[in-house]
Amino acid sequence: MSEHVSALILAGQRAGVVDPLLVDAGVDWKALLPILGKPMTAYVLAALDASDRLSKPYWVSGLDKDLIDRSLNQSPSEAGPASSVVVAAEAGLPYPFMVTTCDHPLLTSDMVNHFLQKSIASGADFTLGLATKDVIQPAYPHVKRTYLKFKDQHVSGCNLFYVANAKGLEAIKFWRAAQDDRKKPVKLARRLGIGMLLKYITGGLTLNIAFEHASKSLNINAKPIILPFAEAAIDVDKPSDLELVTEILSERNTDNTL
Repeated sequence: MSEHVSALILAGQRAGVVDPLLVDAGVDWKALLPILGKPMTAYVLAALDASDRLSKPYWVSGLDKDLIDRSLNQSPSEAGPASSVVVAAEAGLPYPFMVTTCDHPLLTSDMVNHFLQKSIASGADFTLGLATKDVIQPAYPHVKRTYLKFKDQHVSGCNLFYVANAKGLEAIKFWRAAQDDRKKPVKLARRLGIGMLLKYITGGLTLNIAFEHASKSLNINAKPIILPFAEAAIDVDKPSDLELVTEILSERNTDNTL
């Protein structure tokens, strides 16, 4: 895979929402939440740096770049993540590009490379990184995840998106329209039609059929990318997540010093 890809880190947060994680840590921005003495976003940047598939400088939205890395491109930001991706593309974020989030400190270069290799090989305009319950549950049985329950497999999002071209941005625009329903799969299915809704409710909808239908509805080629990494589906949304992520990163640090 020789094609280099731009990268956008979403680092915004909802205005007026009191996040207990930030209160406990005494910081104003989730992106700066300290984990083992480093801001959470530093782990994301390290994973991107360790990949040889990404073009620099990376882009960041929702946070003043000077708070983390002055060499970054400052992207405009909007109220929601999907809107922030759209305005970044409109502001000149080069295609193809990958999107990830600041609260993904378990991200590794292996995850990035696997996701990009599969995404580019698929020839799709848009891809979405997912991990299956069969991978996540055995590794972390006590982690509560929101799963999309398809007939063939249950999957959880990994905060990884690939947009190959302007057509692929249509998927992000759909996400923008549906982002309030992002953890309500029935409502998401309803947006794509009653047939999809009925198939989902009755357990007759497979993952690939869902993406094929979405592709047809949006007039693009959209594909799911299944990642073999349980940690790819773990982000930091609540104190229990922070505790688990801190434990995993501590183990990684120990392994790296052996």
